[in-house]
Amino acid sequence: MSLGIVQAIQNVVLTLPWPSGVRSLLVHPAGPFTIFFWAPTFKWMITIANIGDFSKPAENISANQQIAISATGIIWARYATQINPVNYNLMIVNMFMGLSGLYQLYRKSQVPKEKGGFWGK
Repeated sequence: MSLGIVQAIQNVVLTLPWPSGVRSLLVHPAGPFTIFFWAPTFKWMITIANIGDFSKPAENISANQQIAISATGIIWARYATQINPVNYNLMIVNMFMGLSGLYQLYRKSQVPKEKGGFWGK
């Protein structure tokens, strides 16, 4: 029986003398040898970019984009607690995504409509 390349790499990596905490991460069903680890890890880039936009003038923020980011974060944070295995990386990144989107919407709501405030642009 032949193994897939990911399973073969995991087997080689597990032959090394890892501390027990690292070893348990490496064999976890949502560990670094699965998509369940890498998808949320790369999703942090969206959240970091949104946090980077905190310095952007509030009138230049897209309300529709922030509604989408907030809704995505809230929905997927809940979903992450319902799947098996529970994916804490997915839950945390989506909580931060939802909160950063809500904060951007709050900032946008404080701008007068005539200056490009909420729903103005």
